[in-house]
Amino acid sequence: MATIGLFGGSFNPPHVAHQLLALYVLESQDVDELWLLPTYRHAFGKDLAPFEDRLAMCELAMAPLGPRAQVSAMERELAMRPGFVASRTLHLLEALMERHPEHHFRLVIGTDILAEADKWYRWDEVVRLAPPLVIGREGHLPPGATATELAMPEVSSTEVRRRLACQEPVGNLLPRQVVRYIDERGLYR
Repeated sequence: MATIGLFGGSFNPPHVAHQLLALYVLESQDVDELWLLPTYRHAFGKDLAPFEDRLAMCELAMAPLGPRAQVSAMERELAMRPGFVASRTLHLLEALMERHPEHHFRLVIGTDILAEADKWYRWDEVVRLAPPLVIGREGHLPPGATATELAMPEVSSTEVRRRLACQEPVGNLLPRQVVRYIDERGLYR
């Protein structure tokens, strides 16, 4: 039974900290693969670049990590089902487990997400289905929390989008292939 780390997010756009976290999880945690799962529609209604663009950028960002880093469009599949209302991690996990009963899943989350667990839909069920791999940023662990502490660069997709909109350089914040993709399609302008 393969253990799959699930790394969800809006990835609007995916940046180097996402890449580094993926590499870290693949190389230091007990997972066989890591699947990136871009959100189809943001749970709190935030504006996102089109899903297909974010999916393509995630594929470009993960390509250097090799075949153990995959990108999944499962959220889009769920959104196309009749009666879809909102993206829920629980529903995603149930669908993944139905499709891949041969895998064991772990949810890769940061300490910032752990602090908001009470806002998640049926968090107790999410934890039961995919025990979290909590990755803490240096200095961001809440008191009493246990997590793998990792020194990560402070990169914010919000700041990246602001810079792109103002035509300021994004330098080392984005993978080169993602920058090319954004430039070619005029995203975030």
